[in-house]
Amino acid sequence: MNRALISAFAAVALVAATGSVAHASDGVPPRTTHGPCQYTQTPDEPPARSVPLPPDPRRTPSRGTVDVAVPTSQGPLPLHLDRAKAPCTVQSFLHLARHGFYDRTVCHRLTAYPTLKVLQCGDPTGTGEGGPGYKYKDELPVDLPPAPTDPTGTRRLYGRGLLAMANAGPDTNGSQFFVVYGDSALRPNYTVFGTVGAEGLTTLDKVAAGGIQPTAETPAPVDGTPVLRTELLRVRPSWPY
Repeated sequence: MNRALISAFAAVALVAATGSVAHASDGVPPRTTHGPCQYTQTPDEPPARSVPLPPDPRRTPSRGTVDVAVPTSQGPLPLHLDRAKAPCTVQSFLHLARHGFYDRTVCHRLTAYPTLKVLQCGDPTGTGEGGPGYKYKDELPVDLPPAPTDPTGTRRLYGRGLLAMANAGPDTNGSQFFVVYGDSALRPNYTVFGTVGAEGLTTLDKVAAGGIQPTAETPAPVDGTPVLRTELLRVRPSWPY
């Protein structure tokens, strides 16, 4: 299932699929964890890499931050995860990182619309269709300012440096995420769960400056595969966390 990220002027599929080790044909109902996050298998969307459902403790950690080192083929992309903003999302991200789910994965999509400037990552298949085999609830932001470019007041400012989840509609978060390299105007439908460190912004600027690969149909695209291949070499949180 594609994760749709909508710009102010165009629908842009920044995709992330989910799945499970069980298939719909097995007749086995999807498993759901019993904690507050309720991570749920997606039998129709098998995982891109084998990974169990995340732990789901009754008292999900909801304080503090976790630093995650992310060396990439284009430079460092340090991430700072904020448990208070999105405890279930941070818990899932750390779970996937511990299992090596993100290691050696390529950021498959760069978007360079005037009001949407993001790099999307988190799919081991590199196609925009892969996910972890489960989905979970939104933890939507409530403190983003109105986007100054949107006179309707419906969109919010996803500012440069934010880290957020891609999705395919309500409560369909999986593994794919996006990092904002330039102020973007979006409806507040995407969970924000951290920020990118200063070195990471330099890396994002480099990737963005490299542009998007042209195609025969679109010689000057504003959405597509980055020219500079950006591979997440290893994704690991700092210890302890």
